[in-house]
Amino acid sequence: MTTQLAKKLAIALLMALMAGGLIACDNQGPAEEAGENIDDAAESAGESMEELGEDMEEAAEN
Repeated sequence: MTTQLAKKLAIALLMALMAGGLIACDNQGPAEEAGENIDDAAESAGESMEELGEDMEEAAEN
């Protein structure tokens, strides 16, 4: 086997391993899922507080 062919095969193998690593990064672990759940809960609480503030404002006007 020539050195050029060996280099090309090594580069192709490296690229395949890197692509596989990037695909594996799409899987979420339990900590990442928990973080997303916390973010969703905080956003929901913020929206509820905003609605409460608007309701209080309307009640004060009436």
